[in-house]
Amino acid sequence: MPRVKIDLPDRFPFTTEIPLRVSDINYGGHLGNDAVLSLAQEARMRFLRSFGWSEQNVGGVGIIMADAVVVYRAEAFYGDVLTIGVAVDDIQSLGCDLLYHMVNSASSKEIARVKTGIVFFDYAKHKPVLMPAAFRDRFSLEPDRRT
Repeated sequence: MPRVKIDLPDRFPFTTEIPLRVSDINYGGHLGNDAVLSLAQEARMRFLRSFGWSEQNVGGVGIIMADAVVVYRAEAFYGDVLTIGVAVDDIQSLGCDLLYHMVNSASSKEIARVKTGIVFFDYAKHKPVLMPAAFRDRFSLEPDRRT
């Protein structure tokens, strides 16, 4: 079976640092696969907040995750601090991909690459909606942000 690949952009307009908690560590003593998506969600929340948005309100509508892909590159351990870059890719009428690059802040070792497919969603009507202009317009320039 061919391995999944996630191509990364040249730069990430948003980065944040997140220390690994004991609850992020599995029985093997390293970062658990379930925790990687949790870390991606935390990075996504911080990314959205940097623009004054939330998962429930991006320009007046919510978002929902349609799919996710994770590529593991190295182990990470309790107490490690990960620098997580977030970038927007493949903008479509109803959604986009968010790319996450997880790197050990101390060693610069790549830990994981993650891609989540995001769909803009009206939770009151339980259906996808068009991408808000505020989101589309914001990413035509992609300003750098760091928290």
